[in-house]
Amino acid sequence: MADLPAGPHPVVVLTRDAAIPVLTSVVCVVVTSTIRGHPAETLLGRDEGLSHDCAANCDDIITVPRRSLTRRRGHLRAPKLFELDQALKVALDLR
Repeated sequence: MADLPAGPHPVVVLTRDAAIPVLTSVVCVVVTSTIRGHPAETLLGRDEGLSHDCAANCDDIITVPRRSLTRRRGHLRAPKLFELDQALKVALDLR
């Protein structure tokens, strides 16, 4: 969870774990309950620690102050990390 200008919101932290303690800001993907079925999304839900189905929208990448991260709700296992990687490639037009 992160305290965003619009209020508390789930996010997926993209910044590597080793760098977080020494940074003042971290890069995140916003998680939304609006699911569009776009290839730049990764579907998330109860298996990832959320209360309902939603999507990590890789077209909505933000940098937030580390202090705005409030609590960990869950984590992504290897298959979801792979899906997130593919969605980031689409969103950022990486080959």
